[in-house]
Amino acid sequence: MELEAAVRTRRSEHRLLDPAPSDEEFTDLLGWAATAPDHGHLRPWRWILVRGEGRAALGASFASGATDAETSRREARKPLRAPLLATLVLVPQRNHRVPHWEQLAASSAMVNSLMLLLHGRGFGSIWRTGSSVDSAGTRALLGLAAHEGLIGWLYVGTPDPTRRSVPRSPVPVSDRVSRLALPLGPAPSEAEDAREITSSRR
Repeated sequence: MELEAAVRTRRSEHRLLDPAPSDEEFTDLLGWAATAPDHGHLRPWRWILVRGEGRAALGASFASGATDAETSRREARKPLRAPLLATLVLVPQRNHRVPHWEQLAASSAMVNSLMLLLHGRGFGSIWRTGSSVDSAGTRALLGLAAHEGLIGWLYVGTPDPTRRSVPRSPVPVSDRVSRLALPLGPAPSEAEDAREITSSRR
C-alpha cells in the first residue's frame, strides 16, 4: 500500500479480531516506525505486549479503581476488545538537553508511523488511554519504574470485515495555516540597531 493511500484509508478500528501481528512482526514494524523524527535518537520509550490471559489481568487492574459494580465490569472488559494490547511506556532521559515534551513528541510520532505500517499490513488499531494510565495497580502489574510514564495502549488486531468503512474527506485546515508577514521596507542593519541604542541612551 502506498503511503498516501494508507493515510487516506486508515481508521481507528473499534472492533478488532484475531489475528493480530506476532511479537516478531510487531517488532519488525516497530523497527521501521522508530525511524520517525526523534531529536537525539533517544528512543525514550518501550513497549509491553499484552495478549491472552494477560488481557484479563490488565482488565482486573483497570477495574480495581472502580467505585461501583457496573463500572468495574465495564473496565474489566476493556482489554478484551482486541487480541493484542501494545502498552506504550515513556522512558524519559532525565536532565537531558532534549526536553521532556520533545521526548514525548518523538514517542507520539513513532506511534503514528506504527499505526500506518500496521494498516499497510492489513491490521487495524486504535489508540486508547483513560484514567488507568495513572492507576497504581496497573503500573505495578506492568512493572513500571518510578520515573517511567504509562502513555496508553495501542489495541491491535484484524478489522471486523462486517463493519462498513465510511469514506471521509480531508479535515478543513485553511484557518489553521498562516504566513509570516514581514514589515514593509528593508530590515535595519546591525550598525543601525547599534546607533539607535546609543542614541536612546543620550
